Amino acid sequence: MAEITASHQAPPRVLTVAGSDSGGGAGIQADLKAMLALGVHGMSVITAVTAQNSLGVQGYWELPAEAVRAQFRSVVDDIGVQAVKTGMLASVTLVETVSELLAGVDAPVVVDPVGVSKHGDALLAAEAVATVRERLLPLATVATPNLHEVAQLTGARVTGEEDMRTAAEAVLALGPRWVLVKGGHLPGRAADLLFDGSEEHWFRSERYDNRHTHGTGCTLASAIAAELAKGQDVPGAVAAAKEYVTGAIRAGFPLGAGIGPVDHAWRQRGRSGEAPVG
Repeated sequence: MAEITASHQAPPRVLTVAGSDSGGGAGIQADLKAMLALGVHGMSVITAVTAQNSLGVQGYWELPAEAVRAQFRSVVDDIGVQAVKTGMLASVTLVETVSELLAGVDAPVVVDPVGVSKHGDALLAAEAVATVRERLLPLATVATPNLHEVAQLTGARVTGEEDMRTAAEAVLALGPRWVLVKGGHLPGRAADLLFDGSEEHWFRSERYDNRHTHGTGCTLASAIAAELAKGQDVPGAVAAAKEYVTGAIRAGFPLGAGIGPVDHAWRQRGRSGEAPVG
């Protein structure tokens, strides 16, 4: 057997702190798939376990704070991280625990302030919203709320692109360095606004007639974290992540009886980009 003498350098390391999706389309599973596709080493801290499929979330069980803390310390103290992404944190206790842990990390943090699932199932206790505002968002390098989450966090309502700057300002006032307001629920082209209080960047893409979009938000936030870990600045990371997630949406496929996932491996599969019928 040949002896391997070459030194292999580890790829950039990205940690996701989020819930598990048993159906494999969102959450930890989507995060790790996106990270692998984008050439970084993904690691995980599981905050909650969901019973979930293409039809919705049938239930979830959050992990004890000490289990979340132990996972985090185990990874960060030994392996280290070059970016962190947060997703489903479920409760006041877990938001507080994760905020305390992130305060000691010298790496970019992408906060996806997950409130509800694609199917409308609550994934964050109502009483935890204030804790996200006060404890978690001030630690974010980039926050990536969708329009529902903007309203949940700030009360700002977005009915068109003309409202997105005001919405971004409202989220920015809560403390993140940058905010990416995702306008995917608006009609027309899929437009997102990245803003840091002075620089304004718009990212627009075609809207594809494909209902299989489970995991879009998780995938986008993870892709941003991956690109930051690779050394991109925030606008560059968001641009690359938007391109990746747009292709994943375009190639999303049917799975089960409901909404299927985006295709994290669309580049590896050499997908033509045509949306499947379904």
